[in-house]
Amino acid sequence: MPGLAHSLFPIVNVLGASIAVFAVTMLAPLAVAFFNDEVALATYDAAFLITFASGALLWLATRRFRRELMPRDGFLLVTLIWAVLPAFGALPLLLHLPGLSFTDAYFEAVSGMTTTGATTLSGLDALPASINFWRCLLQWIGGMGILVLMVAILPMLGVGGTQLFKTEMTGPMKDARLTPRISETARGLWVVYFVGCVACFFAYRWAGMSWPDAFMHMCTTMSLAGFSSHDASFGFWNSALIEGVAVFFMMLAGISVALYFVAWRQRSLSGLNLRPARSGEGRHDRCAA
Repeated sequence: MPGLAHSLFPIVNVLGASIAVFAVTMLAPLAVAFFNDEVALATYDAAFLITFASGALLWLATRRFRRELMPRDGFLLVTLIWAVLPAFGALPLLLHLPGLSFTDAYFEAVSGMTTTGATTLSGLDALPASINFWRCLLQWIGGMGILVLMVAILPMLGVGGTQLFKTEMTGPMKDARLTPRISETARGLWVVYFVGCVACFFAYRWAGMSWPDAFMHMCTTMSLAGFSSHDASFGFWNSALIEGVAVFFMMLAGISVALYFVAWRQRSLSGLNLRPARSGEGRHDRCAA
């Protein structure tokens, strides 16, 4: 038991905190259900309470076992996050759609959070707006959500944080230190992602979508996923303009966010007449700080 406590309980502690934070995202569809006076409102109340209580209890029960996580702990933690969070993400679907099996609900949540885009549901037009909102929000979170996890756990990972970042990133950019600190890089990437999402959202609205549809399809477009609030998907509008907006932003979203961040950062440094530090420059000053 002491060996188990030393090796696994610190990981469970961070997992519990992550589950509790994930519960907060359920407040968004809860607000949608509240303002639309939907029957699904009670669904999100229960889902939020179950998720938050589960995460908080895990965190409290293992708080005394906290320690600095090793790189291998980080890999296990990320695996657990991707396996466990969809189970909680499936709760609103399970609670509101009684005929839906856990397997189908879990598949839907995994498909959303991994931005796969496959769905087990039909009759989407008849679903409450908050349910479709939650499905699409899962995809938006999945589009860049792993960075939220990294920002939360990297301060406890030390050197392992950089190794975890390299594991999760793909392509040649994974070996580049975009900023002196990984957490600063994560925030920068999120800013770039958010700016693209805002532009896509207003473009869909300008092209003829309603505000709710524009938001939900922005989530699925910028995450390169594919959920929709209509069974006919983009065929619902039969609009070449809307399809053109979708194609344009899918092309933009298909390029690594890190490349946008590097281009923006270099442009900012050029405007300030500055240059990025060479390898090794300023290292002593940063360590001393």
